[in-house]
Amino acid sequence: MRRLAVFLGLLTLIIAVVAGIAAFRIWERIHAPHKGYEAAEQFVDIPAGTGTVAIARRLVDAGIVRDAATFRAALWWSGRSRALQAGEYRFDRPLAAVDVVDRLVRGDVYARRITFPEGLTLQEMARVYEMREFGTAANFLEAARDPSFIRDLDSAATDLEGYLFPDTYALPRGTPARRLVVLMLERFRATYDDDMQREAREQALTTREIVTLASLVEKETARADERPLVAAVYRNRLKLGMGLQADPTVVYALQRAGRYTGNIRRDDLAIDSPYNTYRYAGLPPGPIASPGRASLEATLRPARVGYLYFVSRNDGSHAFATTLAEHNRNVHRFQVLYFRR
Repeated sequence: MRRLAVFLGLLTLIIAVVAGIAAFRIWERIHAPHKGYEAAEQFVDIPAGTGTVAIARRLVDAGIVRDAATFRAALWWSGRSRALQAGEYRFDRPLAAVDVVDRLVRGDVYARRITFPEGLTLQEMARVYEMREFGTAANFLEAARDPSFIRDLDSAATDLEGYLFPDTYALPRGTPARRLVVLMLERFRATYDDDMQREAREQALTTREIVTLASLVEKETARADERPLVAAVYRNRLKLGMGLQADPTVVYALQRAGRYTGNIRRDDLAIDSPYNTYRYAGLPPGPIASPGRASLEATLRPARVGYLYFVSRNDGSHAFATTLAEHNRNVHRFQVLYFRR
């Protein structure tokens, strides 16, 4: 009986030792960094609803983990097999299987960047969206034509022209266009904040009027020092009841009509569109592009000058004037003589 007890004790000890060795080897295996791909980086896309067996296969095929057994062991070790998240993941260095599992549990998906410069229209933003392969331009435009997102700030809006804030956004692949549009609107609201809205109310201007004016400023100049001057010209003209005569509004009208070829001809100034500020006084019906923060601020805080005119110097800057006679001299110098040369 005693011999049997000794035998069973030894057997238990042997089993424990073997189990301990096996456990250590499993621990060692799932904690050993692995990189089975030659490129500097490797991407793995895990669609929603993919099971753990299929996830393991994708990771093994991509060289992220050594084999499926190692991945299953790492899953068992983590106890989070039901918490793996779908998405596109980027790997650029050797990783242990447990670290791979941890990334999938955290949903540390790869975010691609998309940049919308200041002064783009909805159509132009849609082209950027499609060119960066986030989705189709049609999907972007469909989301951007829903004015319900901005009703509280602009009850007259028929789409989101002017309100999708120009910036750089980081998004996982497969992000719906509607989600991006919401992010851009949130960025606009964070920029056009309570202080700006209060300033607009104190000046008896609506959000739509501010954004529309700011879009003209954005399209007229890229120079920080000129934005308050351009804003002053337009606001001075509005006070006097003068036509704004802004070339960018003609371009926008031509674009809406499908007639813009890259240049404005004299005949184009007569296009019958409410956006044509050569033909119709006051502001156009709405924004003609998305302004950035600087143009919004310049519109709310224009320079205290009496300028009513400006003309391009053909070097990115403008010559400003208070009187028509002075403006005509600037036009002759910077346009007529320039192009004669």
